[in-house]
Amino acid sequence: MKKIAVLGVGNILELDDGIAIYATKYLEHNYTFQPSIDLINGGVEGINLLNLFMEYDYILILDAIEIDDTPGAIYHIPSHKLTGYGLNSGGAHEIGVLQCFDILELMGKELPESSVLGIVPAKIDVKIGLSDTMHKQFAVYIEKLLEIIQGFGITVTKKDSNIVTVDAIIEEFINPKR
Repeated sequence: MKKIAVLGVGNILELDDGIAIYATKYLEHNYTFQPSIDLINGGVEGINLLNLFMEYDYILILDAIEIDDTPGAIYHIPSHKLTGYGLNSGGAHEIGVLQCFDILELMGKELPESSVLGIVPAKIDVKIGLSDTMHKQFAVYIEKLLEIIQGFGITVTKKDSNIVTVDAIIEEFINPKR
């Protein structure tokens, strides 16, 4: 079985740019996976994630992506179609993640299979949370994410305990427990 990671990248301090971080936490709180997969909050680490790309056979990268489309539109793009973008790729975390592929190639290392599950943000602003548009699309984004995970032959089971909502997850970031 392949070693699989779901990697959420983005900045929770910039409204919709944090949706992938919230999605990763949502999965962590509400689902189990068999065989297990690793759910990783990559935040804005970018290039610091290089070692991670050498540890997994497949990485599903979650991110808010700047594409000229309707806010909330969801794209599932193979990463090899995104490599080589270098400094022209967008935000700081996107630059680093894409550069990880370029650096691995330069090092002669094998690239992991990977893809990006991106969602077009409605608003990037200095605020923790989600715009109304992203809030409404969150369940659709999670549905697509779970569909991709199941496509790897992973059994997804909703936890029996109380469901943790995206609002509760956002609140955890606003007021972290000590």
